[in-house]
Amino acid sequence: MLANSARVAVLDTPIAVGSFDAALEQISAWAEGRESRSVFFCNVHVVTTARMEPEFATCLRKADLCLPDGSPVARLVRQAGYPNQTRVSGPDVMESYLRLANGRRESVFLYGSTPETLDKLTAKLKAEHPDLTVHTYSPPFRELTAEEDAGIVDMINKSGAGTVWVALGCPKQERFIIEHQGRIKAVMLGVGAAFAFHAGVISRAPEWMQRSGLEWLHRLVTDPKRLWKRYLVTNTAFLYYVAMGKLTGSRKSTAVDIEQEQRAN
Repeated sequence: MLANSARVAVLDTPIAVGSFDAALEQISAWAEGRESRSVFFCNVHVVTTARMEPEFATCLRKADLCLPDGSPVARLVRQAGYPNQTRVSGPDVMESYLRLANGRRESVFLYGSTPETLDKLTAKLKAEHPDLTVHTYSPPFRELTAEEDAGIVDMINKSGAGTVWVALGCPKQERFIIEHQGRIKAVMLGVGAAFAFHAGVISRAPEWMQRSGLEWLHRLVTDPKRLWKRYLVTNTAFLYYVAMGKLTGSRKSTAVDIEQEQRAN
């Protein structure tokens, strides 16, 4: 189980060490027990944002699992002493989990994105997974009132869903999940653009680009107006932090095995 696995601090974000299958197994076990858990998929944008924003870093450290979504993050985990670590992508985990959930006739909840994307995704899931019960909600693009928030929590809990897939974008989705931990009785997973990918609204990068750590480039080319500033800032900062870590040996600028460091201290 990944809950008890080693952790590697990648730019101070505690990334869980373990395989794709182990992640699925852990999420399934928590979902079966309707446990209120938080799972984040951490790519370069996530770990760099956490490095630049201490409040967001605190949010990530409260998660039950931070998984290496992104080849550069997985590579740093391997360099920290875990040579078998592979990428554990949010969209891929979502796709595989929904397939398993269909076989178990589970209920799932999709929270976020637009009504149009949710409609397309729901229609696709019903066709591909007829035994899966899908609940959806597209929240307004503003801060929720206390009454609205309480109503959403009640709606999700009454749905019987064991997993809640949250697509609000980073860092909004991670903050939503941590704020609702203990209140929503399900595993909450922040999956970013996964709804749009699976609904066919956004094309996903070819597998060779994903394996090479170039998925960000495909997304930038397909949506430059929205993403150019994000990738310019965070990708450049990520490369800087990693380079400085290699030059100085700084824990805060590279990856280090958290357990080994604790034993050394």
